[in-house]
Amino acid sequence: LALNPWDVVLCISGTIISCENAIVVVVIFYTPAFRAPMFLLIGSLATADLLAGLGLILHFAFVYFIPSEAVSLLTVGLLVTSFTASVSSLLTITIDRYLSLYNALTYYSERTVTRTYIMLILTWGASICYGLLPIMGWNCLKDPSACSIVKPLTKNHLIILSVSFFMVFAVMLQLYVQICKIVCRHAHQIAVQRHFLASSHYVTTRKGIATLAVILGTFASCWLPFAIYCLLGDYSYPALYTYVTLLPATYNSMINPVIYAFRNQEIQKVLWTVCCGCFSSAMPFRSRSPSDV
Repeated sequence: LALNPWDVVLCISGTIISCENAIVVVVIFYTPAFRAPMFLLIGSLATADLLAGLGLILHFAFVYFIPSEAVSLLTVGLLVTSFTASVSSLLTITIDRYLSLYNALTYYSERTVTRTYIMLILTWGASICYGLLPIMGWNCLKDPSACSIVKPLTKNHLIILSVSFFMVFAVMLQLYVQICKIVCRHAHQIAVQRHFLASSHYVTTRKGIATLAVILGTFASCWLPFAIYCLLGDYSYPALYTYVTLLPATYNSMINPVIYAFRNQEIQKVLWTVCCGCFSSAMPFRSRSPSDV
């Protein structure tokens, strides 16, 4: 089988994704202090992206070294599960951020921990179900005309995934709009109470809105092209179009650790401590609200 340069690029992307997210998973897993709900959700996102990176590497290895229909179904199922879990984890993080602002007084309670575990169970349960569909027989190996732009997934399967993505994106957009309103209102109240200048209130509000715009803009720019092409494309279209839209979607898993983990001051402290060779899993830190992360 001739080596496709696009497959090489995807494999390289998968390697970078795996390395980045493996660091986040190890730090959160081996640091007992990181058991707060927001860190569990960040860990879920990192785990999903780690599996996505490994899936890209395995897909390349199996396609060029161990070609098999059964193996192909397994790797595609892993990719569907991991990317679905990644997008769903982004939604759970958004929900957690919104609730930490909307219910600030009751956020640090046992109810929040229970809600977090429920969201994690639903996220991974739904993702695994989506990933098992090709393995359980919903594929186009016996009917090439039913194939989508991503073989061996069927067109109907990919449409369901795309529609689910647009629903997640719509909910995230609505939640971030509400978060912006709450941030603006809180910044104004603080400015009035502490007699800050209007310019300080403006700078604080602009910084918060800019952060949210970067988060949502990155997510949309990475996934929207592929989601739209999944609805409009057909198996007869050139594979180049699939690669061009799929590659940016993988970049989302590469950017997620930077946005959600490496910007977190507590995780930064642990990483710096590890780099200095004096790692202490019990290192104290100031727990912050998810809205600060």
